[in-house]
Amino acid sequence: MQEGSLDLNLNQLSAMAVLLNSGDQLMGELAAQEKIRPPSMTRIVNSLEARGYVLRRPDPRDHRQCLVALTDSGRDVLLANRRRRDQWLAVRIAELDPAEREVLRRAVRILEKVNRA
Repeated sequence: MQEGSLDLNLNQLSAMAVLLNSGDQLMGELAAQEKIRPPSMTRIVNSLEARGYVLRRPDPRDHRQCLVALTDSGRDVLLANRRRRDQWLAVRIAELDPAEREVLRRAVRILEKVNRA
């Protein structure tokens, strides 16, 4: 399992997740999806690029801009992080009693409804 994600902050992991889920993004698009200012996204992308987790390439439609893409290494680190979190959460949920797990099941439906709004 890759341990690289242990050194990443939530903003970096979130930006990588957008790239995994939505594909290559222009820097401005990535910033908009993450609801942060473009200079902040530039810093995030710079740090991820230095680690080899993302790369930039010219936008074929507008060579003044660049697309940010997740590398194979970045994908591996992100998925390893997800597996670690999923394992941790599964253990914590298994420690709950059945009534508490039922409350969580109902809460998930409510949270999904809020998320769609």
